[in-house]
Amino acid sequence: MTLRTQHEKPVYVRLRETIADAILSGLYRDGEPLPSVRAFAAEQSANPLTVAKAYQGFQDEGLIVVKRGVGMFVAVGARARLRDGERKRFLQEEWPEIRARMERLGIDPTALFEKSPA
Repeated sequence: MTLRTQHEKPVYVRLRETIADAILSGLYRDGEPLPSVRAFAAEQSANPLTVAKAYQGFQDEGLIVVKRGVGMFVAVGARARLRDGERKRFLQEEWPEIRARMERLGIDPTALFEKSPA
């Protein structure tokens, strides 16, 4: 069994992942503005309503705050909350599958940390 491919996910989920990755990587920091719905839709070649749905999900979770007439901003503490959630999801959902696959393939986890030959 292979891991689920990116294209099997709904567009708004992929957009949420793109936004979350940008926040986690520091592209958008706590308190900084996010691109407008229209600008982000154009950048991602997505429907503005789909982008609005992705943004709304983050707003509902308290990760984005809306300043009326100004725009949307990354909420203070959003990066830490996203990182904690991603870490938990990885350890509970992804890591067991990766570990099981490594066992099936006979991959020794310690070998992954050894310096590879130049």
